[in-house]
Amino acid sequence: MDSRDYDLIVIGSGPAGESAAINAAKHGLNVAIVERADAVGGGCVHFGTIPSKALRQGVRQLIRYNTNPIFRGIGRPATLTYRHLIATVAEVTGKQVKMRSKFYQRNRIDVIHGDARFVDPHTIEIANGDGPHETLRAEKFVIATGARPWRPGDVDFSHPRIYDSDTILAMEHTPRRIIIYGAGVIGCEYASIFSGLGCKVDLVNNRDRLLEYLDDEITDALSYHLRDYGVMMRHHENYASITPDDHGVHVVLRSGKKLHADALLWCNGRTGNTDQLQLENAGLTADHRGYLKVDEHYRTEVPHIYAAGDVIGVPSLASAAYDQGRSASDSARGEDHCRFVRDVPTGIYTIPEISSVGRTERELTEANIPYEVGRAFFKETARAQISGEDVGMLKLLFHTETLQILGVHCFGAEATEIIHIGQAIMQQTGPGNTIRYFVNNTFNYPTMAEAYRIAALNGLNRLR
Repeated sequence: MDSRDYDLIVIGSGPAGESAAINAAKHGLNVAIVERADAVGGGCVHFGTIPSKALRQGVRQLIRYNTNPIFRGIGRPATLTYRHLIATVAEVTGKQVKMRSKFYQRNRIDVIHGDARFVDPHTIEIANGDGPHETLRAEKFVIATGARPWRPGDVDFSHPRIYDSDTILAMEHTPRRIIIYGAGVIGCEYASIFSGLGCKVDLVNNRDRLLEYLDDEITDALSYHLRDYGVMMRHHENYASITPDDHGVHVVLRSGKKLHADALLWCNGRTGNTDQLQLENAGLTADHRGYLKVDEHYRTEVPHIYAAGDVIGVPSLASAAYDQGRSASDSARGEDHCRFVRDVPTGIYTIPEISSVGRTERELTEANIPYEVGRAFFKETARAQISGEDVGMLKLLFHTETLQILGVHCFGAEATEIIHIGQAIMQQTGPGNTIRYFVNNTFNYPTMAEAYRIAALNGLNRLR
């Protein structure tokens, strides 16, 4: 059995793996990337970020068509089936795979398909179906195998009416009623998608409120709009039993409530994709949820093996994974500087969407930091009135004495784009990072960026 030698081998071709491999290749290293699936892109492209956002975009367009008076004057409301939406997902996924495959070709990175497992700290074996195994050796490794939905043993995921956030893309029918178990980011996003399709949604939340780490005012707004779309939220609930049959799924909650739906979507927890890597042969150990521990340089407990992306746990965001992979690659190349990714903006693609960076009101209050609030409601901006996307607001939190921006929170259309203006100013050092930036500089009009000026003036007026 022949063996190939590399300077760096990256395991996993999601955002973290891709950025790690390309960064190393551009600095002259001989690089290979191993991907267990037949196509590159990882879970981000095939199961997670890209498909769910493509689904959301289709539903958002449907909602806009059905609520816009212009279109209502020329025809009856439109409907879409889940299968129609999945067809658009496949189109987007195909474009992503083609684009990312070219990245590897352009940078002369060997792409090797198959399941990787460690033989020793510097050697991995690649298994691909029934064919012969291939052995690869490297001086350094980056593990970027991502994560998958956690599956409890008492839930029958082999049943055709029970799905998780990976397998939901294979559903071929549009359920009239669906139970979504787990109200984290993924659960809330799919609650928006299915309610937008006209499905009745029961959203079961283990906690007391939605997305507790966000600003309370933002989560209150999300709760209101999910209810407005017909989502039934059941907080502080846990299941006692989940029983599927030919006609649907029956869920009994510990509180005694009994729910029934055509299908169940499990969105409660994730686990790192490390169980097939035979980490013990490399001297590595994952935690009880399959995640790897890393230091400030993305090094694991074995100095020449690094890890990045969802396989190391929070924040488990594609945006963070790109930067983590690049930083891990820098460290593997022996660079002294390494940016450990912190202060990542939150982007949640519900309908309407949410984005946040910096501290919340609760955090500032608990820290005894004097702050004030500036708000701009989208319904008061010309651009939102023109586009018909007038639901939402921008919220700025700033220090009452220094006027330093401490947090930016946005709820509404294009929130994940709008947030970056505030993020950029927050990152400035010196006098540039104050709320006055937004009143001392002129923005295009009409734009959604106008909300920053409105919010800044609103906040400054509170100081008088």
